[in-house]
Amino acid sequence: MRDKIVAGNWKMNKNMEETEALLAEVSAKLPDTDAKVMVSPTFVNLASAVNQLESSSIEVIAQNMHFAESGAYTGEISADMLLNIGINTVILGHSERRAYFGETDEILKKKVKAALAKKMTVMFCFGEELNDRKSGNHFKVVESQLKNALFGLDAKSWSSIILAYEPVWAIGTGETASPEQAQEMHAFIRKTIATAFTKNIADNVSILYGGSVKPSNAEEIFSKPDVDGGLIGGAALVADDFIAIVKAI
Repeated sequence: MRDKIVAGNWKMNKNMEETEALLAEVSAKLPDTDAKVMVSPTFVNLASAVNQLESSSIEVIAQNMHFAESGAYTGEISADMLLNIGINTVILGHSERRAYFGETDEILKKKVKAALAKKMTVMFCFGEELNDRKSGNHFKVVESQLKNALFGLDAKSWSSIILAYEPVWAIGTGETASPEQAQEMHAFIRKTIATAFTKNIADNVSILYGGSVKPSNAEEIFSKPDVDGGLIGGAALVADDFIAIVKAI
């Protein structure tokens, strides 16, 4: 049975004191749940977050990593560095990394391979932009992103993969993705994986939705059969909103 997951991507927000305060509030209010709950503070606050949540069920995860083990890559972080401070899961391929930092499918393929080689779990993000959706190419774009970065994996590696579908066109554009559109794409993703690998792999991989999930829409989105949770942006920065989304799962 695949995991239900709610993950908060804090992006470039919250200093040390703010991070400690938000983690304390979220952990204090966390309900009993079978879902996996994850938070992803900035790199500079990861180690302290791990220490603060040592006795909590909340997992601290990283927002990114480099594919090299070490070397002249100023400003970058390796898998070993993350593992050394207790981080075992990393977000790769987020739409902002693709858009603002030029991360290509080829780069992401190398990052995924590097993370899996270190026995890390990868939360792999992908999704189409507004022009792709309006031109009717959204399925083709999503299939291509999956194929280019992940379809070279062996079957065993899929037990360490979490997928996070981000409809970029529905984030900060004024456009709205309906729960039905989310389900349609998640079902397509699962079918695509079943075709490329096996139905068993497709049925067991968790697919999260990353299209502006809020307390007001979380329950309806999470009720869809192929939606296994959410990668939460802005709402993850407000404890009560994040907790409400966790309760919705």
